[in-house]
Amino acid sequence: MELLCLEMDTIIRARPDPNLLCDDRVLQSLLTIEERFLPQYSYFKGVQKDIQPFMRRMVATWMLEVCEEQKCEEEVFPLAMNYLDRFLAVVPTKKCNLQLLGAVCMFLASKLKETRPLTAEKLCIYTDNSIRPQELLEWELVVLGKLKWNLAAVTPNDFIEHIVRRLPLPEDKLALIRKHVQTFIALCATDFRFAMYPPSMIATGSVGAAICGLQLDSADQSQWGDSLTDLLAKITNTEVDVLKACQEQIERVLVSSLREGRQQQQQQQQTQRGPSGKGLDELDQSSTPTDVRDVNL
Repeated sequence: MELLCLEMDTIIRARPDPNLLCDDRVLQSLLTIEERFLPQYSYFKGVQKDIQPFMRRMVATWMLEVCEEQKCEEEVFPLAMNYLDRFLAVVPTKKCNLQLLGAVCMFLASKLKETRPLTAEKLCIYTDNSIRPQELLEWELVVLGKLKWNLAAVTPNDFIEHIVRRLPLPEDKLALIRKHVQTFIALCATDFRFAMYPPSMIATGSVGAAICGLQLDSADQSQWGDSLTDLLAKITNTEVDVLKACQEQIERVLVSSLREGRQQQQQQQQTQRGPSGKGLDELDQSSTPTDVRDVNL
């Protein structure tokens, strides 16, 4: 008798609790405390002298790639960026330490959100061993102290289910909508212009952009009654005009990301095109960490 080993390295995920998602008090509590975990002002104008916005974008893109490759929970990357922004808002940091800070923030966020967090050794490998595990652990204590151990920050991901469950959406489209919303939130986290936006506004704008991109708001107008933007604004107590502006800005970020991705892909095709003339088109590789090409506008 032949025995086949069917053991799989499965990771157990907690399921959403409908009792929490359907209770308005939970949503109101999130809306009440969300601004406690935001940087109070643009740290590039006052605190940071050596770090520029494009450097933050570079390290954020690297952090997103690491989270994608390690198949981290969707909440890990936005939470790590929240830690990074809050730290930079109070501590002047040299640019040579920015990647180390990003690694520490991912280290902490994965501990909070993952059943199997990222290890210090693995994160050091992703930096081409430019930092040592002991150095990362020492910085972990520094970051914890500056954040005053307030790690349970509210992120846009905390609002997704609260918003989606309050909209008249087809059940078979919910998984696709969530995927698009999470992609928008990840893109916003890489852009400093959204760093001081309330998480509820980013989440609401991302949901609106995802639904409009999938054209679900025009499929059956009788389902919505009020316009989609009005419904979203009521759910999170956001002004309609502010929400519209946020959603438009999110859509512009997506368009810009797609354009940059196409340019990078063309450059790769030119450098890797062989004698046969075959480039990367046949491989259909995405040039962005999150596959934003699946998101429609």
